[in-house]
Amino acid sequence: MKKTFPRIAISLNCLILAAGLTACAGDPLQSGLDPFAPMVFKEGTTAMPLNPPNQKTLVPFYVSQRTVFKFAVDTDSILIGADGVTRYIVVITNPSGGQQAQYEGVRCDSFQWRLYGTYESTGWKENPLGSWKNIQSDIPNRYQASLAQGAFCNFNSQEKNIKNILSSLNPNGFIGGQKPTNSNGIQ
Repeated sequence: MKKTFPRIAISLNCLILAAGLTACAGDPLQSGLDPFAPMVFKEGTTAMPLNPPNQKTLVPFYVSQRTVFKFAVDTDSILIGADGVTRYIVVITNPSGGQQAQYEGVRCDSFQWRLYGTYESTGWKENPLGSWKNIQSDIPNRYQASLAQGAFCNFNSQEKNIKNILSSLNPNGFIGGQKPTNSNGIQ
């Protein structure tokens, strides 16, 4: 019995040492993976919309008092992507009534936007040179900033609830003190 106890103790110590070494094998500092390093963005595939903007689901939104353009987003087109990109169709109307429709995406984590394509009379035309660009907040036609800051993002994270986005786009849902008069004259 006296010889059995030291053998059990040695075996138990060896098992504890092996478990400790195994646990260290998964240590990020040992494996070279930093758990605090920024995640590398991997964009999912993006298909162009099949239909033109739906005039019945266009919702105008406030951009700036300095803009002469009117902006509306097709609420049927809003896609909250698992890759962190919110995709949507925006319709821009110039002062003489001409319209342009664009399919775009917004990233909240980096505050960037991307143009995927534009709508022409024959259908959607993909933008092969589209790349991620910083959203500018200090220009009159800052509609990407308005969408990101007002509806699509919660600070630097993507809004995942479509009801919250639709409520934020509604000018009657504005709760920030005095309602602004948007570029469509809606107050």
